Amino acid sequence: MCGIVGFAGKEEAAPILLDGLERLEYRGYDSAGVAVLSEKQGLQMKKAKGRLKVLRALTDDGRSLSGHVGIGHTRWATHGEPNDVNSHPHLSQNGMIAVVHNGIIENYLEIKEFLISKGVSFRSDTDTEVVAQLLEYYYASSGDLKSAVYKMLHRIEGAYALGILCVDYPDCFIAARKDAPLLLGYGEGCSFIASDVTAILKYTREVSYMADGEVAVVSASGIRVFDAMGLEIEKERHTVDWDVSAAEKGGYAHFMYKEILEQPEAIRKTISPRLKDGHVFFEDLKLTAEEIRSLNRIFIVACGSSYHVGVIGKYNLERLLRRPVEVVLASEFRYADPLVDEHTLVIVISQSGETLDSMMALRLAKKLGARVLSIVNVVGSSIARESDDVLYTWAGPEIAVATTKAYSTQLTVLNMLGLYFAETLGTIEPAEYAAIVSELQALPARMESVLENTEPIQYLASRYFNHDSVFFIGRNLDYALGLEGSLKLKEISYIHSEAYASGELKHGTISLIEPGTLVIALGTYTPLFDKAMSNVIEVKARGADIVALTTESRCADMAKTAENVLAVPDTHLLLQPSLGIVPLQLFAYYVALQRGCDIDKPRNLAKSVTVE
Repeated sequence: MCGIVGFAGKEEAAPILLDGLERLEYRGYDSAGVAVLSEKQGLQMKKAKGRLKVLRALTDDGRSLSGHVGIGHTRWATHGEPNDVNSHPHLSQNGMIAVVHNGIIENYLEIKEFLISKGVSFRSDTDTEVVAQLLEYYYASSGDLKSAVYKMLHRIEGAYALGILCVDYPDCFIAARKDAPLLLGYGEGCSFIASDVTAILKYTREVSYMADGEVAVVSASGIRVFDAMGLEIEKERHTVDWDVSAAEKGGYAHFMYKEILEQPEAIRKTISPRLKDGHVFFEDLKLTAEEIRSLNRIFIVACGSSYHVGVIGKYNLERLLRRPVEVVLASEFRYADPLVDEHTLVIVISQSGETLDSMMALRLAKKLGARVLSIVNVVGSSIARESDDVLYTWAGPEIAVATTKAYSTQLTVLNMLGLYFAETLGTIEPAEYAAIVSELQALPARMESVLENTEPIQYLASRYFNHDSVFFIGRNLDYALGLEGSLKLKEISYIHSEAYASGELKHGTISLIEPGTLVIALGTYTPLFDKAMSNVIEVKARGADIVALTTESRCADMAKTAENVLAVPDTHLLLQPSLGIVPLQLFAYYVALQRGCDIDKPRNLAKSVTVE
């Protein structure tokens, strides 16, 4: 959840660290800090609660700290309240060692009690401080930093990405990783670590991704990497082909709005390389036709918006494949004793490829004998590396915490996978297959037409932004669509919002409807349009204000009952949610704008959740 950046080179480290941390702000944080080393001034550290601008002011934009080696951190509080003391980096008792950490040390209390018994005094309430103190304890007896690091890593339990400075090693720092993202960056006369490539893209495009148990010694002259046994290894390097401008606002007020507008092009990049002669193909898919035919069950495992992609996927894949599909929250899957065997395919969906709950679910699925296919955006991420197959969304960097284009490209990939499997299994008629492929190719242009007419959405946002509670209702794919529309609204506007299958209204939910309650009624799934209309009538009779979303072909029918109607172009039923989500994203954005919310960095949320 937090952000790490580290630098070793010939330039002053602090300004570069601050720049990298600024590019990691989207991950969410409540405090920030940096530590730098120099031979003359030793270890210098500044950290503060609040936004990065507080730290910039405290350090004169980094100019008050001198040194060519350093580490920086943005923190979301897990252990200990957000304050200056609990902020990272953390110092050891004698000030020899500074540490930044993402993740959770699960046995920190046990280690803390041990160290206190040895006379060590603690300053903070964090789990991270035990890393610095334990490391100094081992270093005092061995005199060798790398050896002390391995002893410390063997003692701690949990997830970690670590950056470590030691005053006796002013020309380098150490990085270590287990179950939390950390990459290495190779520059000209400089080296980096970072939680996300966006932090260092300004300086280098050549990166490696650390694997669990690896330790790296990072200096201006290069990076040496060692495995869990301490043996030096060669890391595969990757060239990042993202345009730097893709990770910058480019004149837009918010990243979220920019990324909503980028969705048609992102979907084009997702679709185009995977269509050939009117057929879907996946060049890198290792799953054979025989293996696909042997599958008798599919699980879709994900969190948050990716889970909502999975809910749509359940409807679409079951229709296309005539195989049972179960969508499960990753945090529940690993504790639910799932019925998984060698004839099960587990599809793991994660934007970052580092979501810890999803990673743990993946490992359980593999342990139980399932084949794992992941849909991720970040090349070389942990989930991608550990899956049997990986399909990349190629959405480019997504900076806003509330996902938009990552969601849309995940949905596109999952629908294309359904088509590919259906053709392999012979469970789809050629005419319908061709019709869906044709509509898939037209999807970006249809999405652009929705984005060209945002005024009605802005008007409705200005009219209803002050509501305290909103309900989304819909049936079948519209219910699944409502889940994501509701999440977008609550994430960035802080309005209480819930999505319900509208057939459940009479089973309890309708008791919450009173005069003035805002209900967003979804009617894009045309086979159940009449039933959706009856539910609109029910809530309207109880005084609800209605904002309806339907297709252009049913707009006139919806307008007979609903006072406010938004419409999206008609497409194939399976693809309709890809268009329906756009007005809901925009509605959430404009409502949050009216309420003065921090749209790109909503409170208490983080882009990549790497803790349970």
